[in-house]
Amino acid sequence: MFFNKLVAIIWMLTLFFGTIEVQAADKSGLSARQQLGKKLFFETRLSNPSGQACASCHAPAAAFSDPRPGRPVSEGAGKGMFTSRNAPSVKYLAMVPDLHVDKKEGIYIGGLFYDGRAASLEAQVEGPAFGHNEMAIKDKQSLIGKLRQLGYRPLFKKIFGDAALATTEQGYGQLVEVIADYERSAELNPFTSKYDYYLMGKIKLSKQERRGLQVFEDEKKGNCAACHSTDPQDDGTRPLFTDFSYDNLGVPKNPANPFLQLRGKVNPQGSRFTDIGLGKTVAKAAENGKFRVPSLRNIAVTSPYMHNGVFKTLQEVVEFYNTRDTDSKWAQAEVAENVNKDELGDLQLTKQDIDDMIAFMKTLTDGYQPDGH
Repeated sequence: MFFNKLVAIIWMLTLFFGTIEVQAADKSGLSARQQLGKKLFFETRLSNPSGQACASCHAPAAAFSDPRPGRPVSEGAGKGMFTSRNAPSVKYLAMVPDLHVDKKEGIYIGGLFYDGRAASLEAQVEGPAFGHNEMAIKDKQSLIGKLRQLGYRPLFKKIFGDAALATTEQGYGQLVEVIADYERSAELNPFTSKYDYYLMGKIKLSKQERRGLQVFEDEKKGNCAACHSTDPQDDGTRPLFTDFSYDNLGVPKNPANPFLQLRGKVNPQGSRFTDIGLGKTVAKAAENGKFRVPSLRNIAVTSPYMHNGVFKTLQEVVEFYNTRDTDSKWAQAEVAENVNKDELGDLQLTKQDIDDMIAFMKTLTDGYQPDGH
């Protein structure tokens, strides 16, 4: 954890005090394109006002989620400008398929953001960059103009030749390409959790972790694997603990979400704002309140949870799944229609079951160091 924070600080200082040359390949194995993408991912001088980078809400020390504790959602470049949603980890995001309808199941699968509105990593960059309550960059022309002023053209030229940042459209295309390339790198897709070493046969899980895995997969208990699949991907890649589908879990509105206090163009509905998720993307009421099932990799270190950050701890999430329909302490769903009442809400898990399952989910955190390594 300390090492990750140190790396992030070094990168921020490097970008603030001056650029460094992008080499053909560095010690981490990043290509020249990925190195440039990484520099831009940590670049704080592009936002309006300056001071915010992609890494501000997606920091390595927090598994590329928002590192700032105590906030249900992320704050933008402008002071007091909050987003409506909790910034998720961008680790393993490169493996999410494009939004499509599974013909066999008749359900929506894939797409980036919680609501699937972006079709690719390249398209995903645009949302935060130009979001009024995120990086708040005026437009593409302003963005590419800043890149030129900050001395990035020589770095782009080494990769794209004379066409580097030549026009606004060319420059923007090149910018999103290299950031997406970095997000596809092994640095964000490392598969270095304890569970990965277990799958490779290099270590054993503890008794509690094994019990937790059993509860996680048991259709008569947690049944978590119904959506957070433990099966390898079709290409043989180790499991991502998601089937990329969409669900309305009956999550309550978060009254502590500072976005609800904003007014004007940012949030004209104020406290009455209701996030309908996928329903807005596909313009279908039958999908209202549904959000993409996230990967559970690094789930233990990426709090808060759910699209609006309403739950602060993993314990609280599991208890909600367990007793949503039987305990009056849970507030009503933000979107009452389309709530999944078949797979959660009254799981009847014991305290031991819950503790075991949480112990298992902690094995999904990257950066595990086996004894002797």
